[in-house]
Amino acid sequence: MTARFDFSKMAPDAFAAVLALDTYVREGSGLDHRLVHLIKIRASQINGCAYCVDMHVKEARKDGLGEQWINLICVWQESPVFDARERAVLAWTEALTNIAQTRAPDADFEPLRAFFSDAEITRLSVAIGTINIWNRLAVGFRSQHAVDAAEKAA
Repeated sequence: MTARFDFSKMAPDAFAAVLALDTYVREGSGLDHRLVHLIKIRASQINGCAYCVDMHVKEARKDGLGEQWINLICVWQESPVFDARERAVLAWTEALTNIAQTRAPDADFEPLRAFFSDAEITRLSVAIGTINIWNRLAVGFRSQHAVDAAEKAA
């Protein structure tokens, strides 16, 4: 696969706007960083964004999250690694990422209320929307992740 073009250079104003939203999610939203990692990794998996999966898995490792926890995000419904709060966020992430199919059902929304205020649910939803924007840009323009030296074929 070949990158189509570097969208950050073609429309730096648009890139800056999305980056500002991402900065808010990471630094200004007050969201638990563990939950932000869950959102970014799971939405990127669903959207098939190798660039973002690679980036966010590496960030999660750097922030001290365990290999098993990271590896099982894609199969969270079958794993006891995730607590009820994380499961609520993962279900909502899937519902909003696949909104054309799910229509954001009450069954995925209501569990959030046990753990989060309406303001926090709004911030979680903004985080989900933000990674979905990045995924659409990276997948749409075929952004390429770096291949780690250890992973290159001999």
